[in-house]
Amino acid sequence: MIGYVTLGTNDLNKAAGFYDALLGELGASRYVEMETFIAWGIKPGTPMLSIALPYDKNPATFGNGTMIALTVENTEQVNSLYNKALELGGKDEGEPGPRTDNFYAGYFRDLDGNKLNIFCMTSAG
Repeated sequence: MIGYVTLGTNDLNKAAGFYDALLGELGASRYVEMETFIAWGIKPGTPMLSIALPYDKNPATFGNGTMIALTVENTEQVNSLYNKALELGGKDEGEPGPRTDNFYAGYFRDLDGNKLNIFCMTSAG
């Protein structure tokens, strides 16, 4: 149902470097690239994540209560991608760990302050 999600940025090149490195860990690469917009995907027909300079030329801001969740296969990937995000300059918003019996997640903000989470579903118990 979701084709792509776009996050605003004030520095397209800096944000692109962050997401090239982070999403590359998931096997994603740039699918669409324009002067003010870049989108990453894993394969055609699957949801993509994109960044864009705001169309109205005003500064990009992050939404209060807005969060993008990226799903992975296991807890090791959650830990690895969360650590990669921090290594790339992201800010901690909640270390990886179990949130419910079968939901494991780590939370961070990207270079523009957008909140993301990396999560996986685990066996209950």
